[in-house]
Amino acid sequence: MKRILVVDDEQQICSLLTQMLEHEGFEVDTAENGVQGLEMVSKKAYDIVITDMIMPVKDGLKLIMELVRDYPDLKILAISGGGAIKAERYLTMAGYLGDEIATLEKPFTLETLLSRVHQLLGAE
Repeated sequence: MKRILVVDDEQQICSLLTQMLEHEGFEVDTAENGVQGLEMVSKKAYDIVITDMIMPVKDGLKLIMELVRDYPDLKILAISGGGAIKAERYLTMAGYLGDEIATLEKPFTLETLLSRVHQLLGAE
């Protein structure tokens, strides 16, 4: 069973993604910020980390930079609905950080999410 870590400060997003992904047969854990996400990745192997870009404590960009440095083979899906700047700008920055990174702009459909997840897993 493939393991996915969802890192998002919005509890509703974590719950929704968990339900969607578990329904598709994935094992899912959640973290509410980048610090918690890094801690979880250091203790457990994940196939994919799905992270929001805008979060308190440690944002998605910093999380992705540390994951790319410490876990270069880990697949990452960066998601964002934007903030002070457009979502596509955050996601473009995330995409520059490595080949194992996919991006997805909020709001997205279940089909689009699953397509990106399967693309990342297919790249193994």
